[in-house]
Amino acid sequence: MCIVGRPRACWIDRSNASMSAGPLAMRFAEATLEQPEAGSLMTAHLVVENTGTIPWTSRVLASYHWLDGLGNPIVWDGLRTPLGRDVAPGEAATIEMTVRGPIPPGRYRFAADLVVEWRAWFSELGSTAASFDVDVAPRSTPTHYELPAALTPSADWQERTAAAHAEGYSVVAGAIDWPQRLLHRRPRALEQYRPGKGRVPGFPAPLICPSVVDGVELERLPDIAGLPAYAAPTNEPWIYDGRITLLA
Repeated sequence: MCIVGRPRACWIDRSNASMSAGPLAMRFAEATLEQPEAGSLMTAHLVVENTGTIPWTSRVLASYHWLDGLGNPIVWDGLRTPLGRDVAPGEAATIEMTVRGPIPPGRYRFAADLVVEWRAWFSELGSTAASFDVDVAPRSTPTHYELPAALTPSADWQERTAAAHAEGYSVVAGAIDWPQRLLHRRPRALEQYRPGKGRVPGFPAPLICPSVVDGVELERLPDIAGLPAYAAPTNEPWIYDGRITLLA
């Protein structure tokens, strides 16, 4: 049955259908997922049986895909979760799998799967992934930021930043607007932070005074033109948007 408590989407196999055995084969008996939020981490509870002819060793990992309504992959390579032990043919494993919600919020199909790293997904070898439709909600995690006295948010800074966080991004950073001044020209170090038309995927420079969801820690870097700078995270979704501006 589904786990009571935090709302979960649920998939349960009641067919008792048998599968033809191959070296690598599986059958999900149960899969439940906490209510997903875009970009956030959650837990999926899985019960999966080894219906193949060889044991599952540490090379076999639990993972997932996020698909659109037509079955096209939005996120194919989900986070990996170890099974925790070897699973012999005929045995079942209970797994608490870590899942990150897709970006942006919306209607998706979640598909739990197993993978032999660098070889194949079990669903590509003839087994059936445990899949069901879910509504991914906007991210609701509280956020924080620190601005030095030298910077002031633009009129729409709060609105744009909040919208990007709700879309699923843990870290949101933007440009530095430097009004024309007779005696104080824009520092060269801030040239790449000029306001722009929109998002810059993989922005290569440090992030200046980003807004960050609570619980995420960023690496502090040397100041840039006297302003606090941070390294972009490697394990959290983040965005740089030239329309999100701080005024110097």
